[in-house]
Amino acid sequence: MNENTKWGARSASFWMTLLIAAGIIFVGIRFIISPNVGATGFGIAFSDARDIAFGRIKGIRDIFSGLVLLPLLFLGMRRATAWVFTAAIIIPATDCLIVLATNGPSDIQHPLIHGLTAVYMVITSFLLFRNNN
Repeated sequence: MNENTKWGARSASFWMTLLIAAGIIFVGIRFIISPNVGATGFGIAFSDARDIAFGRIKGIRDIFSGLVLLPLLFLGMRRATAWVFTAAIIIPATDCLIVLATNGPSDIQHPLIHGLTAVYMVITSFLLFRNNN
């Protein structure tokens, strides 16, 4: 069965997935260009200048995470996109827990951003797996 005729740019789940892919590519680029700004935005600021290398390492992995979805999206591979996207929910979910464990409950903003991203991704995954979206 050819998925290309049933799913693509006319689908909300396509655009919802593209938004996450573009967003994480942006986050990755920010970590590479300005690691300190990226780390602060993530919710765990660097404590040592040597941490910058880890920011750049995270940056390239974020860029990959976004890029891996693009061929699946643009080739109209809804089911493959759904599986990869769903597996990726582990990233913002664990980021939420890591930031919460590191900063404690006094910093609710950053865990909330990661947590809401995970919820958004769960909803998007549900839509991706549905046949009529």
